[in-house]
Parts: sequence; C-alpha cells; structure tokens
Amino acid sequence: MASAHGAKAGSSEARGAAQSGGAPGRAAGGEPGDCCGGPSSWTTGDKSALGTAAGTASPVWFTVARGVTSEVFYPRADVANMQDMQFVVTDGKSFVDLERDATDHVVSMPDEKALEYTVTNTAKSGRYRITTTYITDSGRATLVTRTRFQSLDGGQYQVYLLANPSMAGGAANDTAAWDGIGLTASGTEELFGSRTTVASALRASTGFVAHDNGYSGAASDCLVDLRAHKSLANQFDSTSYGNVVQCGQIPVGQDTTFSVALGYGADARSAAAAADGSLGGGFDTLEQAYRRGWEEYAGGLKAAPASVAGDERRRRAYYVALMALHAAEDKAHRGASVAGLATPWGDVVNGDGLNDGYHRVWGRDLYQQATGLLAAGDAAQAKRMAQFLWSSQWIPAPTQGDGTTYPAGAFPRYSPVSGVQGATPQQLGCCEQLDQDSDAIVLAWMTGLTDPATYARVKVTAEHIRTSGPATTERWEEQYGRSPSSIAAEIAGLVTAGAIARANGDVAAAQQWESTADSWRAQLDGWTRTTSGYWGDHTYYERIDKGTDPNDTGQICFDEGCFYEHDVVDFGFLELVRLGVRGAADAEVAASVVPTAAARDGNAPMQVTTPGGDVYFHRYPHDNYGESTTTCAGWPANGPQRFGRLWPVLSGERGEYELANGRSAAVYLKSMADSANDGYFIPEQVWDRADVACFGLGRPTGSAAPLMWAEGQYLRLAQSIDAGKNLETPSVVRQRYGS
Repeated sequence: MASAHGAKAGSSEARGAAQSGGAPGRAAGGEPGDCCGGPSSWTTGDKSALGTAAGTASPVWFTVARGVTSEVFYPRADVANMQDMQFVVTDGKSFVDLERDATDHVVSMPDEKALEYTVTNTAKSGRYRITTTYITDSGRATLVTRTRFQSLDGGQYQVYLLANPSMAGGAANDTAAWDGIGLTASGTEELFGSRTTVASALRASTGFVAHDNGYSGAASDCLVDLRAHKSLANQFDSTSYGNVVQCGQIPVGQDTTFSVALGYGADARSAAAAADGSLGGGFDTLEQAYRRGWEEYAGGLKAAPASVAGDERRRRAYYVALMALHAAEDKAHRGASVAGLATPWGDVVNGDGLNDGYHRVWGRDLYQQATGLLAAGDAAQAKRMAQFLWSSQWIPAPTQGDGTTYPAGAFPRYSPVSGVQGATPQQLGCCEQLDQDSDAIVLAWMTGLTDPATYARVKVTAEHIRTSGPATTERWEEQYGRSPSSIAAEIAGLVTAGAIARANGDVAAAQQWESTADSWRAQLDGWTRTTSGYWGDHTYYERIDKGTDPNDTGQICFDEGCFYEHDVVDFGFLELVRLGVRGAADAEVAASVVPTAAARDGNAPMQVTTPGGDVYFHRYPHDNYGESTTTCAGWPANGPQRFGRLWPVLSGERGEYELANGRSAAVYLKSMADSANDGYFIPEQVWDRADVACFGLGRPTGSAAPLMWAEGQYLRLAQSIDAGKNLETPSVVRQRYGS
C-alpha cells in the first residue's frame, strides 16, 4: 500500500503520515511483538550532496537528498545500507516534525575543492534550525556529521535521531539492537556470489538519553510512537529480523552542537570500533584531513579552465564534477566507477532486497567518465578504468546474462564493481551493445593500454565486432538495429583496434578491421539516412533502423504507440563528428541538426530554450523514460502521460559539435552548469515545461543527480573550449578519414 506521498509503506515518506496501531505488545527494554515491518523503498535520485574520502582507506560513501541523509554505501560503491537518516523534533505536547518534511533546506560547500557539504534546515514554523556538516573519516569506515541545533523562538525541544537502515543492500532481513552505548544494526544478503553481512553502529558525542528499536510502520516504529504520544512510550532494546527502524534521543538546549558517527564493519563489534574511533578523533581533526585529501587531489590536476574560472557557478560545477567522478570509483575494485550513487526515482523502487539502481558499471558511462578525467588531467584514474574493463568486465567465454548469452569478447550491459566474476545473470543485464565493446577499445588506445596481454583480448573483441556488427542494441538500450551512434563507435573501435594491432606487429588483423570500418562508413547513409522523413526537408539521419532501408515503412514502438522509423530522430549522428568518422563541416550531419531543433504542426520539438537562454534537448520524440506530466510520479511508478525530460548531457554533445565547427559552445557549457542542483551536481534530466508544484523548468527531476556521464561531458567540454578542439576525438580515426 502506498501513502499519499506515493512511497512504500515502510519508507519514511509513508511513516511520516503513519498512525499508531496501539501498543506493540512487549514491555520497554525487551523486543517488540509487532514484527516485521512493511515494505521499504529507496529515496529520490536527486542527490544534493554526496561524498567520500579522496583516498582508499575509508570505504564509505554518503548521499543527501531533500535535506537529510539518504543512501550510505559500504563496503563497495554498489551496496547501500541506509534508506534515510534524519532528526525528529517535538515539543513533547503539540507537534512532531520530521526534518525532511518540516524544514526548508539550504545546501552549501565550505570548500569548493572538497566534497564536504553543510545542509541548513530551518523549520517552516520558524521554531528551530538544524545545521549539519557531512564528511567521512579518511582512515575509518565512518560517516561523521556535526550538527548544530538552535531553538529560534526560545522553546524547549526534544530531538531524536531517526535511522532507517537497509543493510547489505536491502531492508527486509535486518536486525537492530542497543549495545549500551549506541544503536547497532545488521543484515545479511547474497551479494555477488557470496553471503555477506554488513553491520552498522550509531554513536552520538552527547550519548543517547533514550532509544528505541522497532519495525518500520508498526507501533514499535519510534516515529509512529512519537506521533502518537509526543515522546517515546516504548523503548525496545532489540528486534528480530525484519524491516527495522532505530532512534535515539539527543539531549539539546537552546543552542547545542554535537557530532554523530555512523560506523560500518563486518560485525557489530568492528562497526562500533569504527564509530567510537571516529568520535574520539574529533570532528575538527577529521574535517581537516578530509579537506586536505580532496584539495591535494584537485590541486594535482589541471586548474579550472578559463571557460569556467571566472564564473562561480560554472567553476564550482567543474570542481564538483571532477571530485564526483573520483568519488564514483570503488575503493577496493580500482577503476570500477558506478554510473551514479543514486536509484532514479528511488522513492517508488522497492528496497526490501538489493536493487542496483545506477550503482553499477556501464562500459559506455565508464568511457564517458574516463575521457572527462583525461581532459581534466587525471590520466591515472582513466587508465585504471580501461584496465578494469579489460581485466574485470571483458567476457572470455560465453556467459549467461539476463535473458541473453554474452559471447566471448563481449562486454555486459553492466556489472557490479567486482566485474563479471560472481555476478548473477540479472546483475549483467539483458543485452550486449557493440558501442560499449567499441568504447572499451577506444579507451584502451587513448590511455596507452596496448600491451600484448591486453591486445590478445582486444583482438577477440574487435573480431567479434567485425563479425557481429553493425546492427546492435543502441546507446539508449531500448532498440535494436543500425544507428549512427553505434556505427560511429564501431568504426572508431575497429580503427583504434587496428592501431593497437600495429603496435603489436599484427598488420593483417589491422588491415582487416580497417577495411570493415571503411566499408561500414561507406554504407552508413544507405542504412540510416532517410530522404522521406517527417522533419525539415525530409532528409536526415534517423535514430535507428531495424532493417537496411531508411525510407521504408518500418516502425518503432513506444508506450504511446508505434511510429515510422524515419520520423524518429536523436543526437546519435553527432558521434560521427566527435569520434572523427565524419568531418565537422559534413553537410549531411549539418542537415540532420535541423530536426533536433524544429517543431512542425504543433508537435513538441526536441529542443527547449528557457527564458534565461539555456538550451536543452530531449533524447528523441516519444521518449517515455521520465515523470508523469499529470502526477509527477517517477518512471518506475508507471504513471499516466509519462515522458522523458531534458538531458543536460545532450547540451554538452551539441556544444562539442559547435566547437568542432569553430563556433562558440559557451551557451551549452552554461546550460549544463545552470542545470546543476544545489550541490552543483549535473542531473540526468531536468523538467521540460512550465513550473509545476513538484518541478521547475530547467531544474532537476527525480531521475539521477549526479549522472556521472554528464559530469564527464561537462569536464570535457570545459577543457575542450579552452583547447579550441574536442580533446577526446581519436587522432587515428581523424587522420584516417581526414576529419
């Protein structure tokens, strides 16, 4: 059952409106008798803050959404252990406030070169203010926060820290306990081929003067208890297995500052040791080390380019993009960077068990991240990314995916940060995409990964592309056929594979792959360029064609119906220029730009320009991957009139095309920066129409922020503008085709 907020019954969105179901059936100090809690969900994908230590000694990542702690990851970047954590405030008699809902949120960065955030939440009633600064302990597996609670009206208030664990990636099988000092939780799940236990320990520098462990949404849930009684009528020490929730009362006066440590480990003892050690270290000392780590990282790379340096928003977005991409790398599986530390529209995604969201490694996204880091000067991480692809994601023998079998030489749709080893078929996804296979080859060439051992794998993959392509599932992972974007990547992959082959003395293989690339380039227009399309003068590159005739009556089907292939366009053809397959001034490419900005017969265009002059684009007409226009419900909720919104990453792609033609790309860089949320993260999607109650035009939706692909695109465009050329265009491809 869903609450009025559209969330699962076990989530804090639902619990914020829950009513007491009566006494839970056991005396305080024991175990509640109302096992086992309702279903859970994750939280919105729009993260206004995230962070982790810049080094590898602290395998903890935090996120913040809607003013409060959301998913916290440990021991890997793809295992979330917390749904949300926030404060509950009451005067003990007339009101009970849930921090997320009862306050207005302001997010700030104390240091633009450190992933440290301060969130100031001021009660809408004017009664109090809660200011929390987030860091992690650089040497321990601990999230550490410092909070200042202020009474603004002179009232005396009770403050409870409310934690909603989802241990080891899911909430349905957790336990909670009081260990005499603080709150511990534990959960065991089957993760990536083995049973894994994750435990947490929650400590406060003030200690807790009252505590409770209960079941989410039940009478033993401390929020339900507080709403019913304005104080903790039930204080339970432990729970059995279920969807648990915990809280501890923090003693506060008119103006109180305290620290909270959330430690993690393989068991409660090690988690408590981490939390206790971090509290003992002192917040100021830990904060200095945390900032120093990030400042040293950012300071070791290229300075912010002139394209962003003079504007605070663009500059902060640049440094945040740089740090977010570094933060997305797993600490144990080096080079494995997740697509995002978010589950898009997670507040309507079940959280009872492991749900990977965007906490997976897509080869395509990894390539986009790596080329951004290369442009910004982090060649070391970019090379680790290439090494991860070829050592951990490359498939050496036929491997079962989700409803498909990946052949030798392929790369999966995605994988856990540990790669294909130990992953279930579902964790490898549904379908191979030859552009991802090709991206891995291009990245190997760009990072100098051309040694004989890597080449032996590249050779298998290049031959697989040659014999399987060019038709494939394209980059939006929804349609199979011949698309300009995939073919551009395949051609670039085969040409760079040829360069790696020549470096290893294999001239015959190089010639064969280059010949295939030349042939596909020559046939590209006949496969994908229609002369009978709906838009403009009817002649342009399609998004994709399932056959070999772009002028036939073949159709593509979406949620809202089926449409002729030659009437569906996207930006995929710009990959031909970016990758050097076609020249920047190519007339056929230029003609295909027109439909992306044109409206006809009242139809909505792909392009939307805001009143402030920012330019954004939809992925393609009839995109359904987004919110409902009528209810604002996220895509997984399957609401009515569900449409994909504007993707800032496409502004970056258009900017690269303009730059390649010697024109200014400044408006597209500005548009990307302007799309960023309060934490300066560039989102997957922004709202595409007039302001509504839930979203504003050009502002992030509930999809994913940051989208690491977009962060890489922003870095690339910013550095390329200063360089006067697109830095990621492979020189061997450009030289071969005179582009």
